[in-house]
Amino acid sequence: MQLETSSTSPSATPSAAAPAPSVPPPSVHRRALIIWLSIYPLVTLGQLLLRPLISDLPIALSTLVLTLIVVPVAVYLVVPALTRVNGRVMAARARRARPARS
Repeated sequence: MQLETSSTSPSATPSAAAPAPSVPPPSVHRRALIIWLSIYPLVTLGQLLLRPLISDLPIALSTLVLTLIVVPVAVYLVVPALTRVNGRVMAARARRARPARS
């Protein structure tokens, strides 16, 4: 089975087709903070809500149940939302840092 490839490279496509982002992606440190800010509250809330249901399970199984819930919620909902907020904050900072045009 062969994969089909395009004869044009991504760099050969016109730049007008994909506008450049106004804010660079967050640094690895900021991404780590965003992930931690999403995971910690979700784990804490998950433990609080699931404790009555999973307290008798072995630790490995209770952790499995907790992570089966927390990871998808973080990856698909919370991290993207916090990343968008971060982008808006960084864009606002960039606008304030630019000198006014005369």
